[in-house]
Amino acid sequence: MTDPRLIYSQRLAERRDDIAARERRHRLLGYLQLAAVLCAVGCVWLALANGAFSIAWATVPAAIFVTLFVIHDRLLKVAELRRRAVRYFEQGLARLDGHWAGTGRTGESYLDPSHPYGQDLDLFGKGSLFELLCTARTHIGEDTLARWLLHAADPPVVRARQEAVEELRPRVDLREDLAVLAEEARTGVDPAGLAAWGEALDLLPSSGRMLLWVFTVTGAAGLAALVILLLYLASAVHLAETTAALLRDLFLLVLFGNGLYYHRLRQRVSGIVSGVEEAAHGLALLSQVLIRLEREQFGARLLQDLRAALETAGEPPSQRIGKLRRLMEYLDSRDNVFVRVVEIFILWTPHVAYAVETWRRHSGPTVRRWLTATGEIEALCSLASHAFEHPDDSFPEFADQGPFLHAEAIGHPLLAQDRVVRNDVEIGGDTRLLVVSGSNMSGKSTLLRTLGVNAVLAQAGAPVRARRLLLSPLAIGASIRVADSLQGGVSRFYAEILRIRQILDLTAGKLPVLFLIDEFLHGTNSHDRRVGAEALVRSLVNRGAAGLITTHDLALAHIAEVLDGQAANVHFEDHIEDGQIHFDYRMHPGVVKKSNALELMRSVGLEI
Repeated sequence: MTDPRLIYSQRLAERRDDIAARERRHRLLGYLQLAAVLCAVGCVWLALANGAFSIAWATVPAAIFVTLFVIHDRLLKVAELRRRAVRYFEQGLARLDGHWAGTGRTGESYLDPSHPYGQDLDLFGKGSLFELLCTARTHIGEDTLARWLLHAADPPVVRARQEAVEELRPRVDLREDLAVLAEEARTGVDPAGLAAWGEALDLLPSSGRMLLWVFTVTGAAGLAALVILLLYLASAVHLAETTAALLRDLFLLVLFGNGLYYHRLRQRVSGIVSGVEEAAHGLALLSQVLIRLEREQFGARLLQDLRAALETAGEPPSQRIGKLRRLMEYLDSRDNVFVRVVEIFILWTPHVAYAVETWRRHSGPTVRRWLTATGEIEALCSLASHAFEHPDDSFPEFADQGPFLHAEAIGHPLLAQDRVVRNDVEIGGDTRLLVVSGSNMSGKSTLLRTLGVNAVLAQAGAPVRARRLLLSPLAIGASIRVADSLQGGVSRFYAEILRIRQILDLTAGKLPVLFLIDEFLHGTNSHDRRVGAEALVRSLVNRGAAGLITTHDLALAHIAEVLDGQAANVHFEDHIEDGQIHFDYRMHPGVVKKSNALELMRSVGLEI
């Protein structure tokens, strides 16, 4: 089995050695360029002062300087790519060492407090699942990964992603190339705006292209007339007065006609130019990712389909984007003084605007397809990177009937490997509810998050932190991180029952619900908690849901007795050694026998 730490360490060392060698070449080239400049200056001085030889000899060191400058520039660009690779492998090693929190993309913009589990399972934010997984270089890649985490896929889709992830797992070269080629792409590509630009209606009808050429030809004639008139006025050519008058009238007529035509087009042309300038910047950045993906061949069906989606009539998108780049260069030439002078005659900008509209008419509708395919490939690469870095994690299997979840040696994927404590858990079938009791800090909430996060990974197509995980397709509803809201006037208890209402509403969907409720009805008195908890749990189970609830209130343990064998009690416990509380974070059958609240209060210096 490949050791990811060894691979990353070796490549990191190689990239650092390469940077060191290029730094030495960088200094040498700097000295050689300086020597070439001094040599050129010396040649000029000797030629002018002493006449020892022709000043033309100064072109030799000048040519050498230019050559060295080009080589130096390429060296610096490659060195920057190597530095990006160093950062990529350093981040990979940080993930392996458990020091990754706060170093990657947190995805906080995707956090929706109303989502049934996003906030409770730490999907987004510092130290989140998204930050651990995401290696995407474009916004569309990040969007795709976030969507996969927030919305469960059907088993056939998951299996296709698993096959793709398995194929991409060993392709470290591909992931490194994507990382170094498009490091800044996140800030440049707005996928929604880019796709909308590609699908926008034409501002210039194609039928108007012929009329444009008519005005261009007459404009060229008018420009020629102006040139001849100027030569005539400078006495460079001889013309009859009637001929000069005809040329003058032709020039004025063309100037008026073309000016009126250009004025009528100007607003639409300006809209095209401003739109393509913004869109082409994003496409230029995106093209770096597309060019690299075009070189890759895949065996997995999903990857083949995504790779085919990048093709348009047999032409790769990089070539199409190359055409658009050339059009952008033509637009940039408008700043040339000569083009500004003759613009009214040759109508340069409208011609380029029509060419842009033609490009968008043929290629624009495929931009969204390019973005979608690129985003999915990047999201798959993120999952593949996680799979490569955690070779012991397994791909889940799916059962036909649910709700069902059988986990062997399952652990929390956000914890470092050496800190993970694994447990065996089974929910579904005869046992639809686990009532988890235990002392403070013993691992009850972590168990809920462990099951929830792994279920999210499983239904996104990623490997899970378990020796084996068999589950049915599940809709996840969690109430773990519930807080009051001063601005909203919502108490913690009211916020909790709103979330439970949301979980109950999920049961009306097509998928059975996995509910994960921490400190069930914690915000009310013991009597109301007991009555309410029993009624709500019975309602969830009767609606086909299965899940876990945790509690400090041992009175809730009786729920397992009133659900006709559909529930069981489990617990976490602790022990005292030398006045210190120790936890084993192991799940045990039955109800917890003791509490550590008093010991915890004493441990912080409270007199109890």
